[in-house]
Amino acid sequence: MKLNLPKIYPITDVRISKLSHAAQVARLVDGGVTFIQLREKNASPKDFYESVKAVLELSRPRNVKIIINDRVDIALALKVDGVHLGQGDLPPEHARKILGERAIIGFSTHNLEQAAAAARLPIDYLAIGPVFATQTKENPAAAVGIEGVKKVREIVGDFPLVAIGGITSKNFREVLAAGADSAAIISDLLADADKISLKLQNLLR
Repeated sequence: MKLNLPKIYPITDVRISKLSHAAQVARLVDGGVTFIQLREKNASPKDFYESVKAVLELSRPRNVKIIINDRVDIALALKVDGVHLGQGDLPPEHARKILGERAIIGFSTHNLEQAAAAARLPIDYLAIGPVFATQTKENPAAAVGIEGVKKVREIVGDFPLVAIGGITSKNFREVLAAGADSAAIISDLLADADKISLKLQNLLR
């Protein structure tokens, strides 16, 4: 069954928000989201495991889907809803074997060739980016721009597509109009942590 992506795809970031993953998720859920990726590049596996566990205690009673970045092992151990994998992570076909058919698997792509190849993999959605210049990744790939999003949409047909990288409350509608099903917003959403819920409510209107 085709994955129905939300218009806004929030991704947690402890450094930007200065909040724990659980505290970010609480505010995101209060803002109305039902689908969140936990991204953690700095904590130890044990600490991230504990963070995910705390998040699931919040999210499960409220039917919020939790996707975790990179860590197939933690996704399996805690039975989270799915994983988001990058080009250098465990290949999606192996993640699928480990996590099973019901897990949601997303996969990052950075150009047209990668996107075309990804649409043939056992994944539920692909992400293209960065769309615009971004500060949340070290050594990001070259920005693909709005035109890049349009071209990826043409190549992958109706395959579920997330746009990521430099997307804000000011430009996300342009990204959706270019063909993305969902816009991943990080810095613009998390930078002022006290306003996360309010910003989301405004975006989702």
